[in-house]
Amino acid sequence: MSKILWIDLEMTGLNPNVDRIVEVGALITDWDFNVLATYESGVKHDKELLQRLFKVNPWAADHAESTSQLLRLSAKSPSSDKVQGELIAFVNDHFNNEPVLLAGNSIHQDRRFIRKYWPELEARLHYRMLDVSAFKVVMMGKYNIKFEKTETHRALDDIKESIEELRSYLKKFN
Repeated sequence: MSKILWIDLEMTGLNPNVDRIVEVGALITDWDFNVLATYESGVKHDKELLQRLFKVNPWAADHAESTSQLLRLSAKSPSSDKVQGELIAFVNDHFNNEPVLLAGNSIHQDRRFIRKYWPELEARLHYRMLDVSAFKVVMMGKYNIKFEKTETHRALDDIKESIEELRSYLKKFN
């Protein structure tokens, strides 16, 4: 695996059986974490559905501005099927036939949504993942090191912070 696919999803909540993907960001990096390619998109959904889902999400109430931004983004975005197609084309353009290592913070949660809503993309992903939150647990638990994040709750910003977080942890081993 010569490259890494970083993905972050912004969703209406954490349950893929109920909640929806509203935004996706993707970066492809090499192992020095140099960005090779970028993709981002909102995902169109019925506005009333999103409002109902956000209304029962305590996070959304505490982050009203982020929720409003995501609602506006969804309204002007392509369908979920179109976004999946664009993501698959993005991956195929950069990974050819090599395995696609998925990375991010708590990436298993995003993978649950990918599995549910974008099964064709899921089929391109390797079974192994690079989860920055595993490093976070070790660094906090063993070394009492905490990485401070701004947590904008926007997909590309969150990926960039995850990459910086992993970089900071890896420096401790040099």
